[in-house]
Amino acid sequence: MTRPFRQGHSDPTVQPVPASVVEQVDAADTTLSNPKWAVISIGANLGNRLETLQGAVDALEDTPGVRVKAVSPVYETEPWGVAPGSQPSYFNAVVVLKTTLPPASLLERAHAVEEAFHRVRDERWGPRTLDVDIVAYADVTSSDPHLTLPHPRAHERAFVLAPWHDVDPQAQLPGRGTVADLLSALTREGVAHREDLELRLPE
Repeated sequence: MTRPFRQGHSDPTVQPVPASVVEQVDAADTTLSNPKWAVISIGANLGNRLETLQGAVDALEDTPGVRVKAVSPVYETEPWGVAPGSQPSYFNAVVVLKTTLPPASLLERAHAVEEAFHRVRDERWGPRTLDVDIVAYADVTSSDPHLTLPHPRAHERAFVLAPWHDVDPQAQLPGRGTVADLLSALTREGVAHREDLELRLPE
């Protein structure tokens, strides 16, 4: 099977992580001493959506101090917050990882991965080549407007909860309860599991 496009070691997304952070995580990377779990939501509705999501998974794995542990099934989702038919549908997935990066550095990496795929932030709810959001980081709760944890809208988004539940049926969203209970309270209309598509764990 042909492996999808992968960002190589010249991947510019490694640059925004400060050198001091890279040195710290490189020292811990062989054992990932005392890692924290994190859940990342990825989505794309422009270009080759599946290829982009696989590239995002690979770029996360290529990050010092990050190990991708699980990748969810792919869901196709109607765009959020816009008129029906005004944008292409999204492909969405969830990535569960362990990391020695603190939340702020993981957020820097998420933004850098978006930028590598030419994400433009000029329109709320606008189409985008790639969205990379931190859904939850261990049991951390934070109201910091730069990085609110858990994600302030995750509990009302079936396109986040459904793939997360697929990879971890016992998962809990800190401060909100079990993912299973949250998902059962939502409609899945416009959120469809694409059984014909698959993302693979990095080798």
